Amino acid sequence: MRIRVIGAPIDLGADRRGVDIGPRAIRYAGLIDQLQQLGHSVHDVGNINIPLPENQPTGNPRLKYLEPITHLAEELADNVSEALRDQEFPLILGGDHSMSLGSITGVAREHKNVGVIWVDAHADFNVEDTTPSGNIHGMILAALAGLGDPSLVNVDNWAPKIDKNKIVIVGARDLDTGEQKLLREQNIHVFTMSDLDRRGISEVMRQAIEIAGADNGPIHLSLDMDSLDPREAPGVGTPVRGGLSYREAHFAMEMLAESQRLVSMDVVEVNSILDRENTTAQLAVELTLSALGKKIL
Repeated sequence: MRIRVIGAPIDLGADRRGVDIGPRAIRYAGLIDQLQQLGHSVHDVGNINIPLPENQPTGNPRLKYLEPITHLAEELADNVSEALRDQEFPLILGGDHSMSLGSITGVAREHKNVGVIWVDAHADFNVEDTTPSGNIHGMILAALAGLGDPSLVNVDNWAPKIDKNKIVIVGARDLDTGEQKLLREQNIHVFTMSDLDRRGISEVMRQAIEIAGADNGPIHLSLDMDSLDPREAPGVGTPVRGGLSYREAHFAMEMLAESQRLVSMDVVEVNSILDRENTTAQLAVELTLSALGKKIL
């Protein structure tokens, strides 16, 4: 496979600093070499330029840094769209989860029927009226589904980017009250950690792939490293106890690889300031390799 690696060190969507170092940390953990050892051809185009929060007006406190985030989303979408047109698999390294507005917009330009598997402790399905923080990384999935502030929803001048029936959230365990209501009203497919406890990771991922890849459609994987238990991935900005185990996460990635539906992937929320000896970045590399075909035997 030909893979294009795109760094998006955005940290405008969250309060805690440090995720801007994420792409560098993941590369430092050996991503490129290990992808090549797996047999892939890798084209690393470096990082898109991200303005410092200190140099940007916060704007609306319920939609912090809205203008630069939407501008960056369009720039990233162009990069991702170009990769797909060049027959390359876009692998986007974050950065906070607001970057997925750009990565998925770019994919959806080229694959109108793309489904999304959102592996995350959080649903990121808030809107301006429900957000407790004003941080846009918690609103991105709702915006992609056509809900929320028009500036977010209409990035690239069209909406929605994703059919809400092809969105699947896996690993959720920290949902805001207003967000819960919105998820129910929109009938979004959510597999909480409680669902994983009951059904097991194999059955949950089987259903997730079936839903997101309905009608033989392509799938984008958005992997937030806070989906894992903090004992496995300490270097994240919003850790929540009771997350995916090391093997559950790997098995989920292995099933996605076996499905042969993945057309793109982003890895987000690696916070090197909070990490221990680059543990979380190294795990991000391992999980990426599993999603892209690495097997135990």
